[in-house]
Formats: sequence, C-alpha cells, structure tokens
Amino acid sequence: MREFYNLIPFVLLSAGILLSVIVEIYSKNSKRILAWISILLFLSVGFHALANVEETQLYFNNMLEVGGNINIFIFLFNFAAALVVLMAMDYSSKYGNDFGEFYIILQSSVLGMMLMAGAKDLFVIFLGLEIMSVSFYALAGLNRSRLKANEASLKYFLLGAFATGFIVYGIALIFGSANTTSIPQIVGKLGELSHSLLFIAGVLLFLIGFSFKMAAFPFHMWVPDVYEGSATTVAGFFSTAGKTAAFSAVIITLGPIFLYGNANIFEPYLAVLAVASMLYGSIVAIAQNNIKRMLAYSSIAHAGYLMIGLASGNFEGIAGIIFYLIAYTFMNLGAFGIVALIEGKDETNLTFESYAGLSKRQPFLAAMLAIFMFSLAGIPPFAGFFGKYYIFIAAIKSDLTWLAILGVISSLIGVYFYLRVIVIMYFKEPEVDLTVTKSNYGLLSVVISVILVIIIGIAPGSIINLISSFLK
Repeated sequence: MREFYNLIPFVLLSAGILLSVIVEIYSKNSKRILAWISILLFLSVGFHALANVEETQLYFNNMLEVGGNINIFIFLFNFAAALVVLMAMDYSSKYGNDFGEFYIILQSSVLGMMLMAGAKDLFVIFLGLEIMSVSFYALAGLNRSRLKANEASLKYFLLGAFATGFIVYGIALIFGSANTTSIPQIVGKLGELSHSLLFIAGVLLFLIGFSFKMAAFPFHMWVPDVYEGSATTVAGFFSTAGKTAAFSAVIITLGPIFLYGNANIFEPYLAVLAVASMLYGSIVAIAQNNIKRMLAYSSIAHAGYLMIGLASGNFEGIAGIIFYLIAYTFMNLGAFGIVALIEGKDETNLTFESYAGLSKRQPFLAAMLAIFMFSLAGIPPFAGFFGKYYIFIAAIKSDLTWLAILGVISSLIGVYFYLRVIVIMYFKEPEVDLTVTKSNYGLLSVVISVILVIIIGIAPGSIINLISSFLK
C-alpha cells in the first residue's frame, strides 16, 4: 500500500469534491460548510504533497508522476486555493456569487491543475487542462446577473476553446510523428524527431495553445476583460494558479528536452513572445485607470519574464520559472485580495482615485499593498526581485544577455505603474469617501501572503536549492 501513498492528494481531492456535492444537495447552510470543507481539503492535500516532496512515484502505466517539483506545484495550487476561499467567504455576498457551487468548481479546477502538473502523457495534460478550463469558464460568469461577468465568461470560453483547438491539433501532429503521446518516449526519440517538420509544427501549435493560457502576447486578448468582469478573488486565482498550471504543463513537455542536453530549437519563438509580452504588458498598463485592468496587463508582462526562462533552455531557467511562480502567486494573490477588500458593492472603488489617501484611512491595508507593489515591481529585498534575478541569470548563462537587458528595461517601465499606486495612497488627498467592508477572513489571507512574500525574499537560496535538487 505504501506505493499508493503519494497518490493520496488526488484521491483526497476527488473524494472531497464528491462530498461537497452531497453537502450542497442536502444542507441548507452549504455555503459556509463548503467553505470550511474546502479550506481543510486544500490544506490537507497541499501539506501532504509538501511533506512527501522527496518521494517520486509513477502511476497508471507511467502516465502520471508524483513527487519532487510536481509536489511543489500541487502545494502551490492548493495553498493558493485555500487563500482564495478565505478571501471569498465575505467577498462573495458583496459581489453576488455567494453560491455553494463556487467551492465545488474551485476544487474541480485545482484537481485539473494537479493532473497537468503531474502528467507524463500528452493526453493527461489535455484532460487536466479541460477540467481546469471548464471550471474557470463557470467561475468567471458565476454571477449571471452581472453583464460584465457574462461577457467575461463568454469571451473566456470562446477564446479558450479556440486555444484548445491548437493544443489538440498539436498533440495530433506530435503523435503522428512520434507514434506515441508518452512524454519520456518522445524525449527518447528527440534526436530523430528534431529533424521532422511535422513534430516541430506540432510542438509549436501546442505552445501557441498554451500561450493563450499563460496570457502571453499576442494571445492575451481575453485577459483584461475577463479579469475586470470576474469576481476579484476569482481573477486573482486565474492570474496566479491558472498561469502556474499552464507553465507547469509546458515545463513538463519542454523541460526534459532542455535538461538532457538537446538544442533549444524553440528559442526564437519563445524569445520573441517574451519580449513582446514584457514590453506590451508594461507599456499598456501605464495607461490604465482601473486597478484590476492594470494588474491584468501586469500579468501579461510577468508571462513575458517567465518565458525568458523557457527561452534560456537550461537548468537555471526551469528552476527560475518555478521560483518565480511561487513568488508571483503570493504577491499577486495578495494584491487582488486587498482590491477585493476595498472594492464596494456594484464594482465601485476600483479606480486609482479610490486609493487616494488610503494610508490615512486604512494604514495597515496601504502598507501591505505597498509591499505587494514593491515586490511585483522587482524591488529588493522582496520575493519579486529574486524571481526576476534568477530568470535573468539563466538568460545570461544561455548567451541571451540581450533578452535579460530587455527584461530589465521592461521592469523599469513596470516600476512606474506599480509605484503610481503607492504615490496615490501616500501622497494624494482623498476626493471621495471610502468605506471598506470588514472581512477578517480576507484580511487573514492577505496577511499570510505578505508574510510569505517577505520570507521568500529573505531566504530565496533555500527555495531555489530545493527546486534545483529535483531537476538534476
């Protein structure tokens, strides 16, 4: 039975989803019960994965792997989901999506992410992707009475389905050239496959499909409207756990290609996408006056930084991406958490003017938001600085110094719109009254995120060494 011990996170979460459905059917107070069931479930699964991070095991005819960096991803998905549940407990009634189904769909999306992270077969990646994507479409439009939520859900569904078409066609071409969908077997045949135009076209289509999920330019069209139209807590989850899941799938497929000494034939494509995403996201974010849209364009820029790690095609690049995703999850989720606390009913208090003088009215919230903004801007000693540092070092080691320089330039542009929020909070007098709805649970999730951002910034070496140990 010991050999199935590492499979407990998948079994536990699947059983939790079934239990949650039963509770939703039979309990009149299902919303509050499901919130606590979800938190307990996510924390149990996450910490079980973290406790068994050293043990690696293959399951289902080598189609699913558990252990190592996969367990780090599993922990990240579940811990982020637990923080989102805390944020949503009071926010949901304010936004109008206070339904028990919210927690069931959230659990289902995390199960899909876990399948993507542990996949050793292209079909398992596709299965996980569809479970996650369908859950996200529902989460985006859960409040059907809001026109923007309906618009967000429909746009996400249509463009998501379009992206899925690229992925399926890419998998078909890869299978046609490799005669297998097993990732280890494909890597074993890479010497001959790298000369096949069919295989290269398949991988490129696969990458294009996932570029939609990563929110990379020019496949970013859905991001601003979906983030603005969705509930703020849900948008935070999309931008962190959703992006992390997409990158985990690409790392699984491309990582072995890089790590076994093969030439990175996809470097030009990845480098062009990285530059376009960084510069477009940073420049357009400057023009935004809605803080959710600003964070949406910021998310596009961060996808560009992460793609530098993929373009680097070395151990340092893969380790840097995983570290960056850990840091980005907590600093961006925390920022969305504060926006959710400040947001009023009917989507008010979302413009920058609403944050004027926040340091005087809500000094604690202003201080925490300032920490998140500093970290997102990449200012030391916070987690975001070290995330960018490891990515840029990987690019330099891969003789892509020009890409690292463009990354630094993009970061300098980003400093402007992140510091703009801080300047407005601390140096501008309030023009309108601001009433912040009290939410102890939401505040707790933000405090946890702040603490983690600071800890990651203090001890980045320990985390990067742990990640690197599973890559070699």
